[in-house]
Amino acid sequence: MFGEAMGLLVTRGTEGSGDRTGRGVPPRLLALALTTALALVVGGVEASSADAASVCAGRPAKTVKFATGELRVYRTRGYACATAVAAKPGKRRRMSVQIQARGGRPVVDSGGFTQLAGPVTVHALNRCVRASGTVAGKTGTTDWILC
Repeated sequence: MFGEAMGLLVTRGTEGSGDRTGRGVPPRLLALALTTALALVVGGVEASSADAASVCAGRPAKTVKFATGELRVYRTRGYACATAVAAKPGKRRRMSVQIQARGGRPVVDSGGFTQLAGPVTVHALNRCVRASGTVAGKTGTTDWILC
């Protein structure tokens, strides 16, 4: 799909580039714009995956520290997001994170991770949420928050 969109964009951008009415986009300018946009997308993905604090959108709402890591809960206007972050990243270990909006089902991410589990997000507009995070058998939980 991305390749088709790029082809469509290039085709549309080069149509009429030979006329001097100013309606067409010169191919060099179009190539520069596409290269810049692609660099921003790739750079943005790498930067966000390296920094655990910026994985969830919104502002930090609650942090629960426990022996092997911490549970971080973030809030935007209509959503709540949670991650479980290992205190000492490195070797792969069992981790999980769960978040649940009141009246809804919990959303869970679990497996063998080196640094963090999640993010998991729920729609929480005008609803309380609770979350829990586990790193190597130790757990941190919240009560109902963001009410």
